[in-house]
Amino acid sequence: MRKLTAIELDELSTAAAQAAQDHILSMVSKKEVIDLDIYVELTFNDALDVDVTVELFLDDLSTVNPEKLADGAVEHAILIIDRFMDD
Repeated sequence: MRKLTAIELDELSTAAAQAAQDHILSMVSKKEVIDLDIYVELTFNDALDVDVTVELFLDDLSTVNPEKLADGAVEHAILIIDRFMDD
């Protein structure tokens, strides 16, 4: 596994966070989102350490389960990271 530069880690972190947000907004209207916090931390020592957290609060009238949607967004962000590392 090649070592990633600080710039690459930053760009990958931004891309993963954007992928998580895009996933959420593809499933619910922006009007339904009360609060959305996406946290992506990537560190590279001997291997890539990934920490992705999505906190999502939806309007009470929303029919979507926010926990399941947040979990899906995390999976989507990790998929983007995996694809980058495979290249």
